[in-house]
Amino acid sequence: MSTLWADIGPALWPAFAMTLKLTVLSAIGALIWGVILAGMHVSPVPVMRWFATGYVNIVRNTPLTLIVLFCSLGLYTNLSIVLAPEGPNFVKNNNFWLAVLAFVAYTATFVCETLRAGFNTVPIGQAEAARSLGLGFTQVFGAIVLPQAMRSVIAPMGSVLIALTKNTTIASIIGVSEAALLMKTQIENHANLVLGIFAIIAVGFMIITLTEGLVFGWLARRFAVKR
Repeated sequence: MSTLWADIGPALWPAFAMTLKLTVLSAIGALIWGVILAGMHVSPVPVMRWFATGYVNIVRNTPLTLIVLFCSLGLYTNLSIVLAPEGPNFVKNNNFWLAVLAFVAYTATFVCETLRAGFNTVPIGQAEAARSLGLGFTQVFGAIVLPQAMRSVIAPMGSVLIALTKNTTIASIIGVSEAALLMKTQIENHANLVLGIFAIIAVGFMIITLTEGLVFGWLARRFAVKR
């Protein structure tokens, strides 16, 4: 076990730092894209509603592994789409951003559906009153509906973030050096200490996800909509 810790100890922080980096950047992108999708879903423009509905239904029901592989093999290998500048770490950086793109595309569908549930908590009379004053859809959505919906779904958004954190382990299939890849490497080097390796990685993820749960639980109580 001491040999295992000597190998895995120094690599733990870089691996989990990569996991956190994937989580944060993907969460920001998914929130932005998810809000746009949610707005399109309730838009008065039929084409936007059809696109949002089709996108959410298709992407949400596609395995995340396939989406990550599509971004790597489809976008980069076949279409030569690159997301990182040329340099000595090009492959590493490009794989990282391809993984972020995949997580954003996938997680945004859950953000969209969570926000749609939040829209139902906003009294319809408020939107009707705003429209009677001459406000357009964008103004009603951005200034009245979205802020209240966001406050009502803080806790569910925390669950989406926790799921995203756990989903980042899939990035290892395209060589992103996060915690799951470290676990795979250590299992190959210390096949007789599999349980110990699992326990170390599991504790790391528990610390991250429990912290996220506590933070979002506090935010939900702090900013809950008073009824």
